[in-house]
Amino acid sequence: MSRILCIDDEPAILRLLAVVLEVDGHEAIAATNGREALAIVAHDDIAAVLLDLGLPDRDGLELIPALRALRTVPILVISARTDISEKVTALDLGASDYITKPFDGEEVRARLRSALRLSAGTHLSGGELHCGTIRMNPDRHEAEVAGRQLSLTPKEYSVLLALVEAGGRVLTHAALLERVWGKAHKADVEYLRVAVRALRLKIEDDPSRPAIIRNEPGVGYRLS
Repeated sequence: MSRILCIDDEPAILRLLAVVLEVDGHEAIAATNGREALAIVAHDDIAAVLLDLGLPDRDGLELIPALRALRTVPILVISARTDISEKVTALDLGASDYITKPFDGEEVRARLRSALRLSAGTHLSGGELHCGTIRMNPDRHEAEVAGRQLSLTPKEYSVLLALVEAGGRVLTHAALLERVWGKAHKADVEYLRVAVRALRLKIEDDPSRPAIIRNEPGVGYRLS
């Protein structure tokens, strides 16, 4: 059983999340504001955080980096804010995923399972970085998927490395572009699309239906 911190100032939402999480055997720990949430994360063994952005004592966006500074666990935003800029900001600040209200319990469970699985599966071992079936050795500039060596261009390698290091967290277009191509190209999304298209041809069993590098429309990419 994993303990999942649910941060929301609406009691009805907290009760609903507790029921949703119980289906998969998780225990819901409730916090109604940022102060309570930070105290729990600092002293409790929390596996993941479900975070509403509209909190009474501070904006939830401000809470994301504060939570990550205390504990490196998946943070899934669940918010009524639907503007793409809000999603991009949350993800750039370190959120693992973004779910809009009203939410479907099945979707919350599925996205949480994915976040927990990838969080547990991403690690360094003997200089290698592992995430799912992907293994990379940055020192030797090597990459493989399901035991098959990949031949990647420097840009393709850099994009894949960033995604693997994120461990399933969504990386926004701007974040990936700045890391791989530099700040001057943060708006050149076509550069990224070309690199991701090439990666999918080399990694995916069916590039037309990608199962490894997933697209979050209008926001960015993540590994699944």
